[in-house]
Amino acid sequence: MILSYIAIYQNFGAYTNYNYEFKKAVNAYLGNTENPKFNLWLFNIAERQILAILYLLLIKSWLGPSMKKYVDWMIMIFVAVALTLQISGIELMYTEQPIIFAIGANMILVACGLYFIGLITNENYLQSQPTRLLSFWGTTVLLFYFSLTYIYAVTLLYLYRENLTLGKSLANIKYVMQVIKLCMLLLLIAAPFLTKFFDREPLHDPA
Repeated sequence: MILSYIAIYQNFGAYTNYNYEFKKAVNAYLGNTENPKFNLWLFNIAERQILAILYLLLIKSWLGPSMKKYVDWMIMIFVAVALTLQISGIELMYTEQPIIFAIGANMILVACGLYFIGLITNENYLQSQPTRLLSFWGTTVLLFYFSLTYIYAVTLLYLYRENLTLGKSLANIKYVMQVIKLCMLLLLIAAPFLTKFFDREPLHDPA
């Protein structure tokens, strides 16, 4: 589902760059008449908000019943805060949204922490070999990706102004991690055919 969603919104993003009039009309509707050529509104909604929720749901599927409720609360709080910040105008939909991104990234990092806590406390995981679980590698990739992306997003403007070389290096690391993240999602789909390398998830919830 996540891969399908990424493909849809990336292609829609390409369409908005192709159809300037449509992009201009959406920006005008949102109140952005100064920079109608940008589609940052799509990135904010699709990547920083909806995709963050989908990753939280993915991690939730690997958690024990007692920990799932924490992810549910995080999702509800994230949605409420994101809507409040946008409706109040504190972070407009067509501008950079560092607060919303930071909240979403930190919640994903907390959810990753919950997974690793379960890995060393839940009886089902204690009986398995972590390195043969795709949930372990998937959570590790998400942990590193959002840790590095968080640093890059928070320091982006400063680095590009004060240290352009370092800023570009962090951007390249982000792109590499994006490829690794997509490969991880593909592995999750291929897992049933890779039983020689990976074991069945002890707590996987298909829902």
